[in-house]
Amino acid sequence: MKKPEFVLAMAIAAVLAGCSLAPAYKPPATPAATAYNDVGPWIAAQPGDRLPRENWWHLYADAQLDQLQAKLLANNADLAAALAHYTQAQAFSAQAHSQLFPQIGAGAVGERQRESDNSPPARNPSAPADYNAYTVGLQASYEVDVWGRVRNTVEAGRDNALAAQADLASAQLSLQAQLADSYMQLRGLDQQIALLQQTMQAYAKALTLTQTLHAGGIVSGLDVSRAQTQLSDARSQWSQTVAQRELVQDAIAVLVGESASTFSLPAQAAAIAVPAVPLDVPSTLLQRRPDVAAAERRVAAANAGIGIARAAWFPSLTLNAQGGFQSTGWANLLTAPNRIWALGPALAYDVFDGGYRKATIAAAKAKTDEAGANYRSVVLGAFQQVQDNLALLDHLGAASADQKDASDAAQHALDLSMTQYKHGAVSYLDVVQAQTVALQEQRGLLQLDTQRLRASVQLIRALGGGWSVDQLARR
Repeated sequence: MKKPEFVLAMAIAAVLAGCSLAPAYKPPATPAATAYNDVGPWIAAQPGDRLPRENWWHLYADAQLDQLQAKLLANNADLAAALAHYTQAQAFSAQAHSQLFPQIGAGAVGERQRESDNSPPARNPSAPADYNAYTVGLQASYEVDVWGRVRNTVEAGRDNALAAQADLASAQLSLQAQLADSYMQLRGLDQQIALLQQTMQAYAKALTLTQTLHAGGIVSGLDVSRAQTQLSDARSQWSQTVAQRELVQDAIAVLVGESASTFSLPAQAAAIAVPAVPLDVPSTLLQRRPDVAAAERRVAAANAGIGIARAAWFPSLTLNAQGGFQSTGWANLLTAPNRIWALGPALAYDVFDGGYRKATIAAAKAKTDEAGANYRSVVLGAFQQVQDNLALLDHLGAASADQKDASDAAQHALDLSMTQYKHGAVSYLDVVQAQTVALQEQRGLLQLDTQRLRASVQLIRALGGGWSVDQLARR
């Protein structure tokens, strides 16, 4: 090829290299309300309306929870696996990015060869049939990205890496929320265990009272039996609650990467206040949920895959160059007479493929449709999770206030019945009934408070924790 023609061909290739056969990308449209329902005055947070960017669990102001979260980040096996997956995705993205550059190789060959006496064209009879061949040289090749195949491959790899990064953030948020949720359960069980211990002490005193009155002939043995039944039932409830605590503690041990056999947490019966969770408008949820970001990047990667599939319908253009030295001996191999070189483009095109390329494009489009549907599903699920936990917090807050009134009234009734029993005004059956109701109402109040705390954790998780789409490392 003459030099002007070669330059013209390269100029045309450079212009065509700006082409891309991938459709113009737009994130799938999803419905989004202008505001959440069940937003009560308890939601307001000052200052600002966004969650902390880091360590969102500090909203609960619990030092033990802070320590457990630090252990989770350092030791959790599932989080380590998610990190390794992200590292793989980064490596795959780097592999795709390498296709943007020429591929250069070097080699050296030393061979003893024999040429056939009848090889076409006919061998010169005076030339030896056996000879040595020594070659050293460099080879370079570069695919001119005329139809955007390479660029779309790089784009798809980058988007998949970003999706994996968001997956890592989603896994971390999920594990952190799971730990916080388990911790709230543990603290709630600690409060119930403390209540049952106090109840057992009160029931033991009541049993002693009935035994004394029975010994004096004032009450019947039926009162003693009823008092003993109440005490034994309270002890059974205490044992069952302690067993539940052991299971929750073991689950926390796994989350923080420790053996359940050696892990233990001291009991803490102090109440944790339900925090005011910062809340933004629904549209910002798409920027704050890592699973939403991961689903959206996979749509973008699938869209780039359409461009890759379409590029197969057009010829591929590769520029090849090689040069070096070749001789029948090592001596004086690297001298001018032994130079060899080759330079030129290569054009390749599949004339017939039995419908393979057409099927590949159809599959790429279907994959994009699938990714788009998954994205919409994740978004709608995210809105539902926020709305559900908002409703839980709203209604559980009202229920807790009513339950507190019921618990106070039941305790007052118990105090009155015990006073009246001591004066012989009522039977012990009235005391037993009052004790049963008072314990039920007190445990119900503690359970409601635990449910509210767990709902607040799940609301923070549904809002994306302290994560933001700005944290995706864009190049």
